[in-house]
Amino acid sequence: MKVISKFLAFVMLLGIVASCVKKDEKTVSDLDKLRNSNNKSTYPAMQLDSAQVINDITRQKVQEVLELSTLYLSGNKNTVIDSTIYNQMKGYFHQPDSLTFKPLFKELESLKVKKVYVNNLKVSQEIKNSDTLDYANFSVEYFDSKNKSLGIFQRNAQYTLVSKPVQFKKEFKFYFVNFFQKSSPKDSTSVGVTR
Repeated sequence: MKVISKFLAFVMLLGIVASCVKKDEKTVSDLDKLRNSNNKSTYPAMQLDSAQVINDITRQKVQEVLELSTLYLSGNKNTVIDSTIYNQMKGYFHQPDSLTFKPLFKELESLKVKKVYVNNLKVSQEIKNSDTLDYANFSVEYFDSKNKSLGIFQRNAQYTLVSKPVQFKKEFKFYFVNFFQKSSPKDSTSVGVTR
C-alpha cells in the first residue's frame, strides 16, 4: 500500500511539474513581419469572388504601405536599409514615379507620425466611360512617438488587380495606382468658398 501511494504521489508530482513547464512560443515581431513582407504573393481568381476577401487584401496592403512609410521616414533616407524599404514600397505600386509618395510623406512628416492603424476600409468601384476604377476608402489613425493618438483621418487610394496567368491558372497581383488622392473623381469642387 505504501508503494502504491508513493507511486501515485510521484505521478501526481510529475504531472504538476510537467504542467508548470511553459513552452516557448516563437512570436514574430512587427519589424520581422515588415522585413519579410513583399508584394510578390498572388491571389487566385476563384478566391476573388468575395468582396470580403478583396477588402481584407486591400486593408493589409494599405497597412503595409503606411507602416513601411513610417519606417522609411524614421531613418536617414540615405542608408542601404532605407533604400531597400523604399524599393519595397515601390513594389506595391503599378507605375511608381518620383511623385508617388510625395503626398503621403508630406502628411506623415508634418504630423511626426511613428505608428499607423487602418480602420473602416471599404472598397468601391466606379465606372468611367468603359473603365472600371477600384477605390479603397478608409480611415487611418496616426500615433506619435509616445503612442499618443494624433487623430483619425479619412483617406482614399485607387488600386488595380493585374492578371498574372500562372500555369493554367488565372491569378491576380494587387497594385496601388494612386495613394492619398486629393479628391475622388466624383468631387468637382474643392473645399472652401465657392461662388
